[in-house]
Amino acid sequence: MVDQLSRQLGDLALGSVPTMILFVLLVIAYRFVLYGPLMRTLAERRERTIGAVEKAHAAIAAADAKSQEYEAKLRAARAEIFHRREQQLQKWSAQRDSAVVTARQAAHERVSIARQAVEAEADAARHQIEASAAQLARQIMKAVLPSELASAEGGR
Repeated sequence: MVDQLSRQLGDLALGSVPTMILFVLLVIAYRFVLYGPLMRTLAERRERTIGAVEKAHAAIAAADAKSQEYEAKLRAARAEIFHRREQQLQKWSAQRDSAVVTARQAAHERVSIARQAVEAEADAARHQIEASAAQLARQIMKAVLPSELASAEGGR
C-alpha cells in the first residue's frame, strides 16, 4: 500500500510537471502581454493626472500672482488718484485763498476810497457851513432883532 501510494504520488508529480510548465509559461505570457502594458498605461495615466494636477496648481498660483499684481496696481492707481485729488484740492484752495485775499484788498481799497470821499465831502460841508455861518447869523439877527438894532449890529 505504501508502494502503491508512493507510485501514485510519483505519477501525479510527473503528470503535474507539464501543468507547472504551462502555468509558468502562462504567468510569463501574462506578464509580457497583459500586465506589463497595463502597468505602463496606468503609470502613464497617473503621470498625466499628476501632471494635470500640477499644471492646475501652477495655473492657480499664476492666477493668484496675477490677481495680487492686479490688486497692487489697483491700489497704486487709487493712491495716485487720491494724491492727484489732494493736489487739485490744494491748488483750488490756494486759488480760493488768493481770490479771497485779492477781493479783501480790493474791498479795503474801495472802503479807503469811500472813506476819503466821505471825509472830503464832510470837509467841504464843514467849509460851506463855516462860510455860510456868518451870513446865517446876520439873517437870524435881522429876523430876531428889530430892524434898527440889526442895522446897528450889522454895522459893527
